[in-house]
Amino acid sequence: MEIEKKDIRSLSKEQLRDFFVANGDKAFRGNQVYEWLWSKASHSFEDMTNVSKETRTMLENYFVINHIKVDTMQRSEDGTVKNAVRLHDGLIVESVLIPTNTRTTACVSSQVGCSLDCNFCATARLKRMRNLEPGEIYDQVVAIDRESRLYYNRPLSNIVFMGMGEPLMNYNNVMKAIDMITSEEGLGMSPKRITVSTSGVSKMIKKMADDEVKFKLAVSLHSAIEETRNRIMPFTKNFQLPELKEALQYWYQKTKSKVTYEYVVWKGINDDKASIDALVKFCKYVPCKVNLIEYNPIDDGEFQQASDTAIDNYIKELSKYDIVAKVRRSRGKDIDAACGQLANKS
Repeated sequence: MEIEKKDIRSLSKEQLRDFFVANGDKAFRGNQVYEWLWSKASHSFEDMTNVSKETRTMLENYFVINHIKVDTMQRSEDGTVKNAVRLHDGLIVESVLIPTNTRTTACVSSQVGCSLDCNFCATARLKRMRNLEPGEIYDQVVAIDRESRLYYNRPLSNIVFMGMGEPLMNYNNVMKAIDMITSEEGLGMSPKRITVSTSGVSKMIKKMADDEVKFKLAVSLHSAIEETRNRIMPFTKNFQLPELKEALQYWYQKTKSKVTYEYVVWKGINDDKASIDALVKFCKYVPCKVNLIEYNPIDDGEFQQASDTAIDNYIKELSKYDIVAKVRRSRGKDIDAACGQLANKS
C-alpha cells in the first residue's frame, strides 16, 4: 500500500534540517530546500538545481508540494484580474488583482467556500469544503505578484484577506501564511500593507491583539443595529454588537491600530437615518475609518444597491463627526470580480 506523501511545506526549516541529518546529509541542505520552497516559490523538486539529482529523487519519494494552479484568468476592462485557482485536490477558489494608478492589491481567499451565512454574499451560498493551507494562501499572493509585474510592471503592493472564506475561522493557517509573506525568507512584504477582514469574530479579534499582529484589521459591519445586522448576516447572533465593540476596543488598546469598517448600503435595508445614526455612534467607540462599498447584486433578490443620495447622506453625517469615509466603486464588473464585495481597496 502506497504511503500518502506529506506536503513538504508543512515542515519548518528546523524540521527540514533534521530530516536531512536523519537521512545522512548535511543540515544546510534543509536551508537550501526551504529557500526554494518559499523565497523562490518553487512548485517542483526538479527546479532545485543546487541540490543533487539523488537528493531530489529522495524528496520526491517522501514529499509532495501541494501548489496551486491558476486554472483560468480573466482580465476586466478596468484592469482587474480574476484568477480561478485550482488546488491539489481539484477544488477551486478565487483570487483577484485590483490595480490603481499607484498600487496593485491582491485579494486572496482563506477557505474553500465559507463557514458563514451572509445573505448578500455569493460565496456564502457555497458550502465550506475545507480551510486553505498556509502554502495555498501564499501561492495566491505569489501568482498575483507575478501578474502585477507582468501587466503593470511593478510588484504587488498590498494584500487583503477579503476573498472566499472567513480568515479568522482559519486562524492558524492564515497567521502562518502571513508570517511567510512578511518574512525575509518569504516575500518580505511589510505587514502594514496587509489587511485581514473579518465579519466580526470577537474572540479571535482579541486573540490577534494578544498575538501582537502588525497587520491592519477590517470588519464587515454593514449595520450597527443588531436586528438589521442579524438579518444581513444571521451568524452574528453569536457575535453581537456589544461583544464586537468590546473586542475592537481591546484591539485598539493593544495595537493602537485603527479599524476599517467595510459597509455596504442597500436599498430599503440600511439606507435610513436610524442606520446612519447607529453607525456614527458605533464609530465613536474606537478610532476608525469607513469604506462605503458599492454593491454588486448577485441576483434580483432583496439586496440591491442603494441610491447615491443614501450614500451621500452617510458621508455627510460621518464627516460631521470627523469620521473618514470613502466610497469604493465596484471593480471588475464585466468579469464579476468585486472580491468579497470589496472594491478598489486602499
